Amino acid sequence: MNNKLRLLLVTALSSLVACGTAQTEDSSKKGHDNKAANEAGQIKVDTGDVDINKVSEALGHFIGRNLHTSGIHFDLENIIKGMREGATGKPAPMTDADYEKAMAELQQKAFNTVAEANLAAANKFMNENAHAKDVIEITPGLLQYTILEQGKGTAVPEHGTPLINYVGRYLNGTVFGSSENAGGPITVPIDQTIPGFSKGIAGMKEGEKRRLFVHPDVGYGRTGQLPPNSLLIFDIEVVKATSPEKDVSLADASEDDDRDLDDSDDDEDDADDKPALKVDVTKQGAAPKAANVPAKPAAK
Repeated sequence: MNNKLRLLLVTALSSLVACGTAQTEDSSKKGHDNKAANEAGQIKVDTGDVDINKVSEALGHFIGRNLHTSGIHFDLENIIKGMREGATGKPAPMTDADYEKAMAELQQKAFNTVAEANLAAANKFMNENAHAKDVIEITPGLLQYTILEQGKGTAVPEHGTPLINYVGRYLNGTVFGSSENAGGPITVPIDQTIPGFSKGIAGMKEGEKRRLFVHPDVGYGRTGQLPPNSLLIFDIEVVKATSPEKDVSLADASEDDDRDLDDSDDDEDDADDKPALKVDVTKQGAAPKAANVPAKPAAK
């Protein structure tokens, strides 16, 4: 499914949810809301050449395949029941306030469960990886690397702004970001990146390729848009130790990535099961910028 169709489905779902929320019966005004809902139902949109049956099925499919992405396993039959009863104006089983409270509690529980599981996996991996061949530890248990290809040029200074190529992956190998997605090598002020990235890239020579293993304690931790406490693996190539070009900034990379995502309306038929490459990688407290650049997460 391409991005434009996904956007249409998300928009449709959001509109339905918004309308449903606006018309959900509160115990003090059930009669009024039911009457308003019934009157609104008398207005019908001319769908023209659009196959409303296909669109309806596609919307249902979108909802279905995203039901369990949060780790919360909702009951499908009760969701269908709620949709049918809501569509016919029957009272909701919970007030809006109770629903929002319950959902917030479920989401927090799901977040904590994922964070704990990811942290345990990260600790296990780093402990085992420390004994692997050619692995060098910068910070025991937190930051490791292997050299994939030796470099011979100038070394990246501690507070430098090198020009690099990189790919970021989760522990399971899924790519979450890359310089390629931003159009090519990216100039990165390493002081603005997460500690594991800045410490791992400092000292790399031009032409060197290195694989970093970054524990969440020196990565994004429980912040940002990535799954909480994700261990991150970066493959990095230093093109220039100190880039003379400042036109490819973090903000520029974000804008380029936005345009790429907006313009991609083909060759994504199998993108449903792939995570979006764009991630929030900003410093804590900064405005969102630099998709695909491992910048510091924002401090609370």
